[in-house]
Amino acid sequence: MIKQVTRASQTQHFDVLVAGAGPAGMAAAYAAAQSRARVGVVDDNSGPGGQIWRGLPVAGETPVHALPKQAAEWNARFSNAKIAMIFGAKVFAHPEPGILAAETWQGSVVLDFRKLVLATGARERFLPFPGWTLPGVMGAGGLQALVKSGMPIRGARVVIAGTGPLLLAVADYMRHAGARILLIAEQAPANRVRRFATKLLRHPAKAWQAAKLRASLAGVPYRMGTWPIAAGGTDKLEWVEVTEGKKTQRIACDYLACGFHLVPNTELAALLGCQMDAGCVHVDDLQETSVEGVYCAGEPTGIGGLEKALVEGEIAGYAAAGDTARARQHFTARAVARGFASALEETFALRAELRSLAAPETLVCRCEDVPLKSLERHKSWRDAKLQTRCGMGPCQGRVCGPAVEFLFGWSPESVRPPIFPARLESFIAAARIARDPAAARQ
Repeated sequence: MIKQVTRASQTQHFDVLVAGAGPAGMAAAYAAAQSRARVGVVDDNSGPGGQIWRGLPVAGETPVHALPKQAAEWNARFSNAKIAMIFGAKVFAHPEPGILAAETWQGSVVLDFRKLVLATGARERFLPFPGWTLPGVMGAGGLQALVKSGMPIRGARVVIAGTGPLLLAVADYMRHAGARILLIAEQAPANRVRRFATKLLRHPAKAWQAAKLRASLAGVPYRMGTWPIAAGGTDKLEWVEVTEGKKTQRIACDYLACGFHLVPNTELAALLGCQMDAGCVHVDDLQETSVEGVYCAGEPTGIGGLEKALVEGEIAGYAAAGDTARARQHFTARAVARGFASALEETFALRAELRSLAAPETLVCRCEDVPLKSLERHKSWRDAKLQTRCGMGPCQGRVCGPAVEFLFGWSPESVRPPIFPARLESFIAAARIARDPAAARQ
């Protein structure tokens, strides 16, 4: 059974530590536990499931809403395995090899491990355009998370825009919650989306899921080759303008749920020194990174969806626990999942027109109020940070970083602790560990 750690203690010791409790992390922890390893999972959410399965109950709790069959099955496996779980804990530093420092609302906790599996998931990519900071404009997944947490949406007028399969999933969830979906605007050209639909025939389960989504959204306008160019309102969102390149349309709405696909969360991997490849964590056949004993699974190795996350998690968990034979049994399924991931990347690549959305006065860095015109004179991410503080606010560049990478081709040059804002006392504890790492293992 899951051992839920509800109070931060000085040190937790694990054979295999999994960072992240989304599908990839759940699969990794379950696989490692099957190999009789002492397994721990640390996650900054209040329970397992990540974004896609947000709201999964922990052991002994009753689900607050009906769970998808696959989610319920994996949650049952996860809940019945011998796993120590640390919820509400953000890993912010790596003071010594084999040690992570995390912070909870009660204090700091030291995580001592022999092997580590990174399953840190992904976040939405936001691109700046006039009005994108208005109340009522939010990420597609962000709006879904708020509604799952109890925010009322019934009767609200919602426009969903951006790119990727998440748009349809969010629209379906919003509609079932009572929202009025006025439009789904997909920036990818129609010919690419149709080719992707044809390729789905190689993945029957996904093709069936897509068909069910489209049937559920019958009557909702779905326009391909269409994207938002502006949002407006006095004190909050009142309208959004979309275009297909030649004509524009203004739509009165209460919410704009906007996300331009996903960005891997690689900050912890970078802090550990893992090699990157095109913005993703580089792994070998057993999901091991360039750092010995550190494995990675799911979206940080490349955006690919649920099936890829689960199978990579299983491979990483078994490999981290030393059971490479069982890990290799999943290689064929992983190859199929990675094929789907390649199709996703090709289909939903961002069009060049999106680089021209922001006006000179449009804020790019919301934390530090840095407009586009202040960034255009700089030549690198480092130069922009030094001169404008872009990326140095509370989100630590998680929002503006992918935006400037798309707009200017800038890439982060380094990642330094803390990777999340942390209390001073947590820094002091991490520094104490760095001076005397043996104390953390006592």
